[in-house]
Amino acid sequence: MNPESFVHYQTEPSQYRHWKLSFEGPVATLKADFDENGGLRPGYKLKLNSYDLGVDIELHDAINRIRFEHPEVRSVVITSAKDKVFCSGANIFMLGLSSHAWKVNFCKFTNETRNGLEDSSAHSGLKFLAAVNGACAGGGYELALACDEILLVDDRSSAVSLPEVPLLGVLPGTGGLTRVTDKRRVRHDLADVFCTSAEGVRGQKAKDWRLVDGLAKPAEFAARVRERALALAAQSDRPADAQGVRLTPLQRTLSADALHYSTLKVEIDRAKRSAVWTIQAPQGAQPSTIADIEAQGAQWFPLRMARELEDAILHMRTNELDIGIWLIKTEGDSAAVLAMDAVLQAQAGHWLVRETTGLLRRTFSRLDVSSRSLFALIEPGSCFAGSYLEFALACDRSYQLMLPDDAARTPHITVGERNFGTYPMATGQSRLQRRFYEEAGPLEAVRAAVGQALDADAAFPLGLVTAAPDDIDWDDEVRIAIEERVSMSPDAMTGLEANLRFNGKENMHTRVFGRLTAWQNWIFQRPNAVGDKGALKVYGKGERAAFDWNRV
Repeated sequence: MNPESFVHYQTEPSQYRHWKLSFEGPVATLKADFDENGGLRPGYKLKLNSYDLGVDIELHDAINRIRFEHPEVRSVVITSAKDKVFCSGANIFMLGLSSHAWKVNFCKFTNETRNGLEDSSAHSGLKFLAAVNGACAGGGYELALACDEILLVDDRSSAVSLPEVPLLGVLPGTGGLTRVTDKRRVRHDLADVFCTSAEGVRGQKAKDWRLVDGLAKPAEFAARVRERALALAAQSDRPADAQGVRLTPLQRTLSADALHYSTLKVEIDRAKRSAVWTIQAPQGAQPSTIADIEAQGAQWFPLRMARELEDAILHMRTNELDIGIWLIKTEGDSAAVLAMDAVLQAQAGHWLVRETTGLLRRTFSRLDVSSRSLFALIEPGSCFAGSYLEFALACDRSYQLMLPDDAARTPHITVGERNFGTYPMATGQSRLQRRFYEEAGPLEAVRAAVGQALDADAAFPLGLVTAAPDDIDWDDEVRIAIEERVSMSPDAMTGLEANLRFNGKENMHTRVFGRLTAWQNWIFQRPNAVGDKGALKVYGKGERAAFDWNRV
């Protein structure tokens, strides 16, 4: 792929074209003022605060700035700077022009951004208020649904709507349907009416149907927004007097077949359609006190690694579509990883440590929902210990080299306390719970081994690795497994992996990714949506969609 066409996920407020970020005491305000001519790709205009991936990249960055640079902020108001329009949702012309892969990655990233609002509310005390001061449709309402509260201006014209089905022949694919039912508990028959009505619902009916939490007349709206924002802020325990940490630009070197960061590298083999990821352990003396951690700021190793890992995942998902398998390796001293974990655990109550743990949690979750095969290779020099063991536990398979005659080079893995729930998946389970279906026996056996350096002979019977080839069989067994994997249908692999990774429990977020997104992906490929006369293709052209009326 031409590097000049790559999508880059790094930005900062001075570069924003679509959002205005301001602060007043414990309240931050994000105003949507999308630049019509600021689309990420040519061929469409972002009218009526309609958005594309570039808008959400800025939103994701802004939320991270609030998390880390402004610990005094306890609630965030999301509203619009435009008159009579809050957000009209994803830009339809952009969707009509986009490839299927682009649409899917776009929906996935917007899903993760919205899920991240709820994650911060639940785990970090950062609350969100959607101040809907105009028409709010599709993805705009989905963004509002991700907030803790929705306040709608009662001006007789502003409405909330999910018009994707009647207008576009697709679904509210970034969680709209699921949040309407699972989160807001809109009665299913009313939800049916709402989601098949292009004009939406306004005023008292919107409140009665539980589509919004409150109403305010235009003259009272600003005061009510401030009142509710402060009330939400009062629920938070974020510190009022802490010094924030500036998120300095990531140091990344991008070449034709590699990504290099300070804590990891990704090396691409295009002929084999594979990429080797190597994540480094901390090196040298690491801070253990809050004062020293704060002094390092964004260079503090766990925060730096989490930011770089997130950027690498997003880059590879969006820009390297032909690379079907990611081979996950680690490198360095396991003791250094466990020491890092000990500091994270000891200082868990501090706001910066809590936010860093949150970023790690959300970034590990990005691995879970990446539509790539993931194999962990546990080789000499590896450090799959504690938090870094999560890399292996997230993989579809893990191979640990057995070296019976070379104790010095034998690779080990080490289970830590942070593997038992610090970084839950979208299911709310730890990856160990997912692995063993929460069965007490296997989990108790693994817990009994916490802190022990486990070679392949010890890890395999505990069920912690898939296979343990010796040095005679290693090269051939791993090579054949990789070659077989990349020879299989990528569509089938995506479906297989998603189903196997998310076994057992379901909740709102797993339904968004596993159920709603799967249906959306199927519908996105159907002629009724994207055929020459499909609803997405003829939108805005004055033509009626031509549907195939067969029910499948």
